[in-house]
Amino acid sequence: MDKMRIIGGKPLKGTVQAGGSKNAALPILISSLLSGKPCRYSRVPALQDIRTAIKILEHMGTKAEWD
Repeated sequence: MDKMRIIGGKPLKGTVQAGGSKNAALPILISSLLSGKPCRYSRVPALQDIRTAIKILEHMGTKAEWD
C-alpha cells in the first residue's frame, strides 16, 4: 500500500490538473479534508460514486455544492 507522509509545517497551496476520470476525482475530493479553505473542482464526472463521496464528505462536516 502506498503512503504519503507530509513533514514540515508549510501550508499546502497550489493547483493540480487531473483528468476527468472517477479514479482521479475521488482521491482529489477526499483531499479537501486536508484544507481549511474552500476548494473548487471542475470537470468532475457526474457518477454515483462521486455523489456518494460527496455525501460522505458532507457527513464528515464539509459543505458541498454541485453546479
